[in-house]
Amino acid sequence: MFIHRVVTAVVGIIIAIFVVNYGQWVFAAAALLLTLLAWHEFSAMACCRQVETAYWLGVAGIVLIWGTAWLGNARETMAVVLLIAFIALAKMVFAPERFSFQDAAATIAGVVYVGLAFAHLVLLRFTDYSVLMATKFGPLSAGAVYLWLAFVGTWSSDTFAYLVGSRFGRRKLAPKVSPGKTWEGTIGGVVGSVIGVTAMGAACALPLGHSAAIGLLVGVVAPVGDLVESSIKRFCAVKDSGRLLPGHGGVLDRFDSVMFAAPAVYYYLQIFIVR
Repeated sequence: MFIHRVVTAVVGIIIAIFVVNYGQWVFAAAALLLTLLAWHEFSAMACCRQVETAYWLGVAGIVLIWGTAWLGNARETMAVVLLIAFIALAKMVFAPERFSFQDAAATIAGVVYVGLAFAHLVLLRFTDYSVLMATKFGPLSAGAVYLWLAFVGTWSSDTFAYLVGSRFGRRKLAPKVSPGKTWEGTIGGVVGSVIGVTAMGAACALPLGHSAAIGLLVGVVAPVGDLVESSIKRFCAVKDSGRLLPGHGGVLDRFDSVMFAAPAVYYYLQIFIVR
């Protein structure tokens, strides 16, 4: 199991470096594929509790949300979300024997949780994508640098949380959702995120204050994303969201923290840096 996790992680990092740094249609297509896989996992988990999402409606909504994110049209994104919600609720009204309120609620929640969260990977990657930044790794698009801040912060948070939690963890953070997580590990994860993002920011000549603030923000929201997915899995009585990634479970298992970190970084940049 351990060797599977290591091999999957190494291969994943290599692919991520190429896809993120290359950008353009390659990244956009990869983001769409991941989103659709995550939606499939979400729907499959819901089925374990006899909840039937409107699967193809969700697929259509996710593709439209992805498209509006790629084009940078926030108004159209909100229109798509509202349209999917209205259609799901209308289906509940006109086909109550086959599609319940619970099914409609799960469909809307899944499209928002999966579709909007992954759309922010696209929004973040294509923020100032035409601006090249001089970094220790060579010239990189500003969007690529911003996305790496979210990834590095999340990975650093996970790593430090595990190291600190396994050594010093005593007080449970959310025992009914994830018994293994502790307050000590969470605090270690926040510190790790600040260190990781600050180091990444320094390598990319970003202001120290902003890098540290983004690291702190990611360190706080990343474990929340992990706990949210753990709560969904516990509700659905499943161990992993899927089996796509050997040793890591499914797409949601691997990206649950990033799904919260990417929007946090994006809106921080919109408020404090991007003009």
